[in-house]
Amino acid sequence: MDNDELLTLLQEVAAEIVTPRFRSLAAHEVMEKNPGDLVTIADRESEIAIAARLRQEYPDALIVGEEAVSADPSILKRTAGADHWFTVDPIDGTKNFVNGSPDHALMVAEMRGHEVVRGLIWQPEYQTAYLAERGAGAYRNGAKLESIVRQQDSLSGHTSRRSLLNEQIGDLPPLQLSWVCCGVDYPHIAQGDADFLLYGGSMPWDHAPGSLLLRETGGVVGYADGSDYDPTSLQTPLLAAGDRDTFEHVRRALASDSATTA
Repeated sequence: MDNDELLTLLQEVAAEIVTPRFRSLAAHEVMEKNPGDLVTIADRESEIAIAARLRQEYPDALIVGEEAVSADPSILKRTAGADHWFTVDPIDGTKNFVNGSPDHALMVAEMRGHEVVRGLIWQPEYQTAYLAERGAGAYRNGAKLESIVRQQDSLSGHTSRRSLLNEQIGDLPPLQLSWVCCGVDYPHIAQGDADFLLYGGSMPWDHAPGSLLLRETGGVVGYADGSDYDPTSLQTPLLAAGDRDTFEHVRRALASDSATTA
């Protein structure tokens, strides 16, 4: 599938399955996988539709969907040895979706081994698409995103970990709440609305698409030890930054702050 075909798939699934249920979910259509971890009928049906098309187009690729892994965690273990694989996040920001927030997205990423080579994010309520291809740039609705110079004396940091809200890392300003949806968070960094994000989770369907978006706009996603993001790894914390200087600035601060690495 080329980029236009993949985007059309996400748009059609959103239009047919996701958006009709936005702010219209019945009580029985919202479930808990774990306490506080919501899933909806739209998540499940969306993933089935996207994964089926990917399997049709790429019969030899491993398809790693969030809901499929919830049912069968062994799927995730297979990524370490997979030569070609995809992640599917049928509704990123499910809790936002359930609560009526437009901050949700459908996402797909393509990997060759341990390397993310393509990522697509579709934000249906904003009618906005983000595409990144390794070595070919990143785009918002077809317009190329350029690198942004970050001011190291006034960095804006965000986190989805509510326990870290207003925490101060080293000399950095207190952490603010992110948009609590990787499909919205990463574009905000790429566009300069935030300078870095600190995550307590690193599931590949959440981070693979956005990690490439940042990479192709001069950003860095990696770990506290300085190593780069690996979609097959569940290492945490995960740090996403708008450029290398910001990444190193925050990483050094993290190294001396045990509260954020615990």
